[in-house]
Amino acid sequence: MLTISKLVPQGQGLAPVLLKRASHVELDWDVRQKSRFEATDSSGRQIGIFLPRGTVLRGGDVLVAEDGSLVKVMAAPQAVLRITPCRSHGSSFDLIRAAYHLGNRHVPIELKPDHLKIEPDHVLADMLRAMHLTVVAVDEAFEPENGAYASGGHGHAHGSHTHEH
Repeated sequence: MLTISKLVPQGQGLAPVLLKRASHVELDWDVRQKSRFEATDSSGRQIGIFLPRGTVLRGGDVLVAEDGSLVKVMAAPQAVLRITPCRSHGSSFDLIRAAYHLGNRHVPIELKPDHLKIEPDHVLADMLRAMHLTVVAVDEAFEPENGAYASGGHGHAHGSHTHEH
C-alpha cells in the first residue's frame, strides 16, 4: 500500500503537466472529512491516507504519495438534495431564507447562486417544501461551505474597520 501524508490544497504551485498525468481518487463528502482512510486510485493502486487530524479534502486538492507521485482528489457524485426556488412564484431570496434556516441547524450546505445542496434528510426536505422551495434528490458532487470559523479562510482579513457610506 502506498502511503500519503502530504496535501497540496487545490494543487497550488504544481505544474499543469504534472497534474494532467496524475492519477485521481473519487471520494464522497463523508470520506473527505476523515484524516485517515484507505482508497484505490484511478491507476488501481491501494493508497493509505494519513493527514493531520481535522483535515478536510476538497475536490481539486492534490495528495503527494511517499514515492512522489500525485493523486488528484475528486468529489464523487453522491445522494444529495438539490434545492431551488419554486419556478412559478419563487425568487432567489427564498434560497437565502433556506440557507439561513439550514445554517441555524448546523447542516453542511453547498451554496450556489441558483441552488443549494444538502445531504438527504426527509425532515429538512419537508421543511424546505413547506417554504415553497423545490427539493429534488440527485446524485452530484457535494462541496459544502467551510463555515465562518474554519481555518484557512479566503485569504484576507477584514479587520475591525467600519465603512461609512
